[in-house]
Amino acid sequence: MAPARPGPRRPDRPRRRLRVAGRTPRRDRPNLRRPLRGSRIFLPSALTILAVCAGLTAVRSADTGDIDMALALLVVAAVLDGLDGRVARMMDATTKIGAEIDSLADAINFGVAPALIVYSAVIRQHEGAGADLGWVLALIYCSAIVLRLARFNTLLDDDSAPGYTKDFFVGVPAPTAAVMALLPVGVTQHFGDGWWTSTAVVGTWLVFVGLLAVSRIPTLSFKSARVRPSALAGLLVVVAAAAALLMTFPYLLMIIAVTAYLLHIPFAWRMQRWIAAHPEHWDIPARDRRIERRSEKRAAVAAGTRRRVIPTKSSTRLGLRRPVARTTHDTHPSHTHED
Repeated sequence: MAPARPGPRRPDRPRRRLRVAGRTPRRDRPNLRRPLRGSRIFLPSALTILAVCAGLTAVRSADTGDIDMALALLVVAAVLDGLDGRVARMMDATTKIGAEIDSLADAINFGVAPALIVYSAVIRQHEGAGADLGWVLALIYCSAIVLRLARFNTLLDDDSAPGYTKDFFVGVPAPTAAVMALLPVGVTQHFGDGWWTSTAVVGTWLVFVGLLAVSRIPTLSFKSARVRPSALAGLLVVVAAAAALLMTFPYLLMIIAVTAYLLHIPFAWRMQRWIAAHPEHWDIPARDRRIERRSEKRAAVAAGTRRRVIPTKSSTRLGLRRPVARTTHDTHPSHTHED
């Protein structure tokens, strides 16, 4: 007798699958499908390309005389440049080609674009040899930024560097150097023409910024900065003041920011030297580091290895005089005289 054929499957009943001995069910298998790398690297690379477009459009705006739009587009390029790396790390889409594209974009946005904007807005106004000399100095700045980016890429592969080095940059970073290079444009927009628009001053400033970029002077990396709760209120006030200046006097804010950054360089250099000599204090808060430095100074003064010097101006202001050893001749009345 032939076996009865099964009837049609009811829609409300799940489909039954045959189990084969030795095979793991599909729902229990690990996901062996490879991730879609193309879709992952698209967004960070797209942000980098948009940053390049913004930087080159800033050059075009400066050439047509729209300086405000040029600087605004350069700020947009800097923001996009900061976002593409973070997005790539969040999406686990960091690739070698992405790093190369980002480095080329930095060379354009922070090297080529600021040099061309300064030349179009300030240097080109001078005719003859002044404009030619200014162009040569702008090329020096652009070349310095390219060299700075090349060295930065090589330092990323250095795994033997101490841990405290992540708190410092070697030289001035390329985005900060671009803002500093654009300072003559901001001063011109805020105060008008003056001695600060001369080829000698602008060219010297560009070369100075380029040298800071390729130098080995340590500067603080604010990515790892920690804010104490007690200083939060004051920091918010500073942010509010900066926002007010940005809306009303943006070029004045630019001048203040560049000046403050230059003033912090000696502090960063001293801090880096101290941490390099005391690497065991690297992971403690900055306030505890200052207390430790003061304790070491007091101990050195007490041990006699460090001489405590009273400033000359303070001594004069307070009417203090250094003690002079008196001899028997000084105490005798016959040897005293007046000038």
